[in-house]
Amino acid sequence: MRKLLLQLDSSRLPSVFDQVVAYDAGADAIMSYGGVTEGDVRDLVHGCIFTRGTKDLKNTAVWIGGNNMSAGEQLLAMAQDSLFGDFTVSMMLDSNGSNTTAVAAVVKIEQAITDLKGKKVVVLAGTGPVGQRAAGLLARDGAHVVITSRKPEQGEKARQFISARFNVQVESTTLTDPSKLDEVLDGAEVLLNSGPAGVQMVPNSAWTRQKSLKIAVDLNAVPPLGIEGVEVNDAGETRDGVIAFGAFGVGNFKTKLHKQCVARLFTRKDLVLDAETIADVAREMAATQNA
Repeated sequence: MRKLLLQLDSSRLPSVFDQVVAYDAGADAIMSYGGVTEGDVRDLVHGCIFTRGTKDLKNTAVWIGGNNMSAGEQLLAMAQDSLFGDFTVSMMLDSNGSNTTAVAAVVKIEQAITDLKGKKVVVLAGTGPVGQRAAGLLARDGAHVVITSRKPEQGEKARQFISARFNVQVESTTLTDPSKLDEVLDGAEVLLNSGPAGVQMVPNSAWTRQKSLKIAVDLNAVPPLGIEGVEVNDAGETRDGVIAFGAFGVGNFKTKLHKQCVARLFTRKDLVLDAETIADVAREMAATQNA
């Protein structure tokens, strides 16, 4: 039986990137819909679950994407509400690659520091979807997480969301001036930049003089890079005594994780892959690679 993936994309045009990865992960056919709203979801999901016997529904799965993670979360909730009884299919949420990117960064950090309990972690620009998910997962590891924001109200809103979504406590601090980095980074062992593309968030001198810092992760691949001195291809290289990961160093693992997650959707009919469950898959992959 063919493996069918229903692609629900909140953006006007369904992501071609997500389609290519899904085919490479083993999907036989992809039914793509763009500009999907909450009101569209029920009929689209029912259309793909009522045409096959319940025992065959593991060969049908739902992918939820788009440029807006908040919209994606609503689509996932509606898709889950559309299922009942034995009429279930596996689903995955990865709007704008936010879940897989955040998870890939977190697992790289976990590999470099095996015990994050009590460690101070600073997530720059932690109000975006990648930063929020990375912060939540790191806090679940027991880290003392501080997110930064240019606007205090945005930082507080993100802090509340992370705390509620992941059942953890994180801190938020306002960072509008690079001169304040010393104070923000004081005592930090991990620095993760999830800031906008092409914006340098941390000059080289600001992080190299932090004697406590052990890991620096920059998810920006567009020059100028977010953390000056961390190269885009860094995948565990040591820079000034700090283990560094660049955007491609994280991204290569992210792509493998993306494919593995899509493949797993077709192994059962009740899997829901969101940040935490995607992290479980990533940790399994990392453990296998290290075995």
